[in-house]
Amino acid sequence: MSFIPVFGFGSAVLTGILATSVATQAAEPQEFELRVEVSQLRNAKGVVHVCLTMDQANFPDCKSDARAHRLSVAASKAGELTFRHLASGTYALSIIHDENGNGKLDTFAKIPREGFGFSGNPPMRFGPPKFGEASFTLTPGPNLQVVKMRYLL
Repeated sequence: MSFIPVFGFGSAVLTGILATSVATQAAEPQEFELRVEVSQLRNAKGVVHVCLTMDQANFPDCKSDARAHRLSVAASKAGELTFRHLASGTYALSIIHDENGNGKLDTFAKIPREGFGFSGNPPMRFGPPKFGEASFTLTPGPNLQVVKMRYLL
């Protein structure tokens, strides 16, 4: 039995095209979306800064994490935030309510004077939670983190 090329393609060329098409589909990264609901803001003053990271070493401040996802919005508009086009993986989220808008979490004797929150709402101890205590894994479909803001002073 002899092979008759279809549309001028030999079997090797047709096999290569099909293999490339399947490989391209499989190699395309899947993107995820994360909705963040910020609850119990003390007031609508200032700015809410949000940091989303996969880097344990740079949690919770993300200062040295070039790949971190950051959002800053007016506190009056911070009820629900959305991160789009995220890669799959394990993340942790930190939020500060910068009431005076100076770009940082103000403290007094190392105690936060402004609001803060973390994904998963881990129990508070001395200092911020570890990455593992606040981490979550993005899954296909809707991803939601409800973060309760905390105020100590």
